[in-house]
Amino acid sequence: MSLLFNAYPLARAALFSMDPEQAHEHTLRALQHSHQCTLTRLLSATAQPTLPRTVMGLPLRNPIGLAAGLDKNGAYIDALAALGFGFIEVGTVTPRAQPGNPKPRMFRLPRARCLINRMGFNNNGLDTFIANVKRSQWRSKGGILGLNIGKNAATPIEHAVDDYLRCLDGVYPHADYITINISSPNTKNLRSLQSHNALDALLAALQSRRQQLAEAHKCMRPLVVKIAPDLLADEITAVGQLISHHGIDGVIATNTTLSRDAVRGLPHEDEAGGLSGPPVHAMSLVVIRQLRQQLGDKVAIIGVGGIESGQQAIEKIQAGADAVQLYTGLIYRGPALIRECVQALDPLY
Repeated sequence: MSLLFNAYPLARAALFSMDPEQAHEHTLRALQHSHQCTLTRLLSATAQPTLPRTVMGLPLRNPIGLAAGLDKNGAYIDALAALGFGFIEVGTVTPRAQPGNPKPRMFRLPRARCLINRMGFNNNGLDTFIANVKRSQWRSKGGILGLNIGKNAATPIEHAVDDYLRCLDGVYPHADYITINISSPNTKNLRSLQSHNALDALLAALQSRRQQLAEAHKCMRPLVVKIAPDLLADEITAVGQLISHHGIDGVIATNTTLSRDAVRGLPHEDEAGGLSGPPVHAMSLVVIRQLRQQLGDKVAIIGVGGIESGQQAIEKIQAGADAVQLYTGLIYRGPALIRECVQALDPLY
């Protein structure tokens, strides 16, 4: 397994010669084929990095998670879990299948180790998503799975609550926690749901429905809100107040950014979409610190954005995060980054 991880720099050269979205799909299929090999699966099972943490009452094998977006349809959960993550988040799923934005819609900026994407919640819809999740074995083996939900592009923003409620109903029995994605920049007007009145109404509706679902299923699933790194200080404060008021269990800080300050002059800098990678790290730290100071220990914070080294994972935790998630760093560093982050965090605990 260590050979597989160490070989990633060689594989990356080939992958980076491909269209980014094609390389993404090729990598997932390759991981799936590898996981289906009995020997590889046995080797990966003995190489899982452990650093147990409890977040939102959930027992994580280690505090390094996979961010949503890499496996939108929940089709590769077990293969991705074998890389050593402490928890996995998949989606974003919408009630109905949708193709997302026109291609090309993903762009590499290698000099800055960044990506720009405007995927637009491309996914096969809620029914397929749930079927895939139910087929996976990760949860039955003690793994923690987050399911990330959103709205369809064709749904008017004034009816967005309906889409979130439909998704919550569907995923609730199959999730360890549910993430409310209101911060993707690639669905028109979605980020307006972060405004005070819209967020207040959305969280009130979701919390009410969660109470009903908890009674029906005899279990209370944590709700988490994923927010943008581009919020101003007073906007972060307002979001924090609503999270606390409505009894939301956690916040993921943060999604991708619309800022291009760190990539000026690079190819693709003007492409529309969300920028991910190292520039988001400092932005997310600001959000994490402010939320932690405001919320105290009552609400869990998952730090995500720009982690490409163990040191940056440490900085997220020191800023106030309880756990972290990876995405773009995996594209540039490969799965060895997971173990590096676990080892870096070990002395903190």
